[in-house]
Amino acid sequence: MQLPTLEEIAQAQELVYQLMLPTPQISWPLLNQKLDASVWIKHENHTPIAAFKARSAVFYAAQLFRRGNDIKGIITATRGNHGQSVALAGQRFNVPVTIVVPRGNSVEKNAAMRSQGAHLMEFGSDFQESREYAQKLSQEQGLHFIPPFHRDIVAGVATYWMELFTAVPDLDAVYVPIGMGSGICAACAVRNGMKLKTRIIGVVAEGAPAYELSFNAGRNIAAPVTTLIADGMACRVPDDDALEIIQKNVDHMVRVSDEEIRHAMRIYFSDTHNVIEGAGAASLAAALKEKNFVIGKRIALIATGGNVDRDVFTKVLAERDIEHQSKMVVAS
Repeated sequence: MQLPTLEEIAQAQELVYQLMLPTPQISWPLLNQKLDASVWIKHENHTPIAAFKARSAVFYAAQLFRRGNDIKGIITATRGNHGQSVALAGQRFNVPVTIVVPRGNSVEKNAAMRSQGAHLMEFGSDFQESREYAQKLSQEQGLHFIPPFHRDIVAGVATYWMELFTAVPDLDAVYVPIGMGSGICAACAVRNGMKLKTRIIGVVAEGAPAYELSFNAGRNIAAPVTTLIADGMACRVPDDDALEIIQKNVDHMVRVSDEEIRHAMRIYFSDTHNVIEGAGAASLAAALKEKNFVIGKRIALIATGGNVDRDVFTKVLAERDIEHQSKMVVAS
């Protein structure tokens, strides 16, 4: 797959900005101090659906309906943020939306999708099973399946990279959480198009390592999903097109544990007073893990979303960090 051009991304911006304002990129003093670096946070938790996916399916749907108007409905599978994006597109183009989620999915993300008019169905134990079922329903019911990864989706997502790289063009590195790959491939598209030297670093969850395993092996490798906090990164089977782009353009991968992600969520709240979901906090977790690499550099971290259930976030905030406990023991 060829990456979207800057001209195509500018076209996507025209549509995206009819629905939302650009999101801020902020350098927070406490995070700079914690990492001994100049750190910029791209706040994609500040979109109308509190996630970067607000930019994606709307542009995909615009291109879809421009090619024809005989589509009676759209369907997709999701753990939450992609589904909210598809529901937003359904509202925009006045078409029915069906969304399949795995059993036990986020209660509050499910409620958000229903509130946007989507018909929600639960099927499967993980995203991959939900996706396969949604594709089956699309064939049986004549619905158009919107995939989690597609060139038009990458173009929509790339609008936030245009904002970031225009505002802060001299970044040494960016850390990007990987779900199905639209965010990191969009980074590649804009970085390459603007001819920047910024290193792009992928981040995967320890409980969803498929993209890291595939990147290191040079071929598609499926891996079980066990993460309990980073549902936005819960990929079992990588997308072939995304993997090819990642292998050609990404510097390296970092794997972070659920504990490291929860620690990063607490830091975001204490240091910036932002609520960031597990997948959104993964890039900070990776930068903390690679602190020796980032010291003295200018880096950006993508806070991809803030959609975390209240009871989950309450438990995360209530946990005490191991490093803090250790200091308390020494002090006593």
